[in-house]
Amino acid sequence: MVNYTKAFLTLAALEFDQLVQFYQKLLNQKPNLYIPSVYAEFKLKGLNLGIFKPKTSHQEEFANSFQSGMSLCLEVENLEDAIAFLTTMGYPPTRQMTIASHGKEIYAYDPAGNRLILHQSIIKTV
Repeated sequence: MVNYTKAFLTLAALEFDQLVQFYQKLLNQKPNLYIPSVYAEFKLKGLNLGIFKPKTSHQEEFANSFQSGMSLCLEVENLEDAIAFLTTMGYPPTRQMTIASHGKEIYAYDPAGNRLILHQSIIKTV
């Protein structure tokens, strides 16, 4: 049996600096861990988000992964404010807001083509 100690999401970025700057602005924080042109890690409540630049020998593996099946879902307090902020950053939602049983959400994409789901919950937890 394996004893896992932590899980986090990493994104490959051929345009490393552009993606780090995007998430720095989107998350309103600097990376906790930063190795220029190699790795950046942001700590969020419940998730660590790592961004890495693939080694030259591995870049071909990530060159055609513009829209993967993975999505980064970020819960926000006010979806309209999040939409306005993404739009001013130059990355507006790609579709209209949808209403689901769990709340409202929109889809957008970061500079590397990773899908973002911004979600405002209508379910209040106790």
